[in-house]
Amino acid sequence: MNNVVVTGAAGFIGRWVVNELLERECTVTGFDNFSNGQRRNVAAFSDNSDFTLIEGDVRNRPAIDSLITEDIDACLHLAAEIDVQESLDDPKSHFETNIVGTQNVLEACRKSDTRLGLVGTCMVYDMADSEKGIDESHPVKPASPYAGSKLAAENLAESYYHGYDFPVTILRPFNTYGPFQQTGMAGGVVSIFTDRDLRGEQLKIFGDGTQTRDLLYVTDCARFIVDATFSDAAVGEIINAGTGTDVSINELAELVATDGTDIEHVEHHHPQSEVQKLKCDPSKANNLLGWEPEVSLEEGVQHLREWMQERDEFRS
Repeated sequence: MNNVVVTGAAGFIGRWVVNELLERECTVTGFDNFSNGQRRNVAAFSDNSDFTLIEGDVRNRPAIDSLITEDIDACLHLAAEIDVQESLDDPKSHFETNIVGTQNVLEACRKSDTRLGLVGTCMVYDMADSEKGIDESHPVKPASPYAGSKLAAENLAESYYHGYDFPVTILRPFNTYGPFQQTGMAGGVVSIFTDRDLRGEQLKIFGDGTQTRDLLYVTDCARFIVDATFSDAAVGEIINAGTGTDVSINELAELVATDGTDIEHVEHHHPQSEVQKLKCDPSKANNLLGWEPEVSLEEGVQHLREWMQERDEFRS
């Protein structure tokens, strides 16, 4: 797999997927409209002759057709609208990017015989109340237009696999965090908490803080996405990635907060879309790919804190 396209390449996870591919000596074409991603995220690759960055939108079918051609070996599709609250306020934008955009990518890949790694989300799953963890057979219940549009995109991809024998793998990483993640409301809770702690501001927990998340460090996530996309055994499969351990938001706040940082509970701004318990069962990824996470939560939070202290310009 030498020639690879990454949509959403300048986004948080996309940036690390590009990094992983370049380390594996792939030639990478990144594609991004910079609505969520930022050029500075991929600035470190600007002098790498194996990386090209193209500005464009997955909703633009001609642009996708010219991007994904017969000389492309694989496409890793990460371009998406990702804000849950924004999807509740403006569901149309999520439909157009996450469904229509994915349809454009699917068609271009099908016509050029390019394998596809479609990056979905754990937010499609129904609430879980057991300690077992969520595996790929767990019921789905999208609780926001964001989750609904991502699940619809997955269903489209599955139809291409069954209808055309098209080589696609559907990837559902759990809550991912790390350097280059936004620290505003569109970011993840670990990055938001760490940024606020460094600024000496309160850590605000929505609701009672008993909701749990399985927190996956971004380099582990990127390695999973690349491994699964390139694996013949993974074609046609839906695969989760997580640590297999969840932590409550209350526990996370206590881990992140340093001396003098207050923790406050505030009213939840979208309680109807809250998933109370997210804990991954990553056994399929381990069995099928030999993949397992390498970075603990404590190590990951420390890596993120050190990166933020060194790179203040990346914090929004």
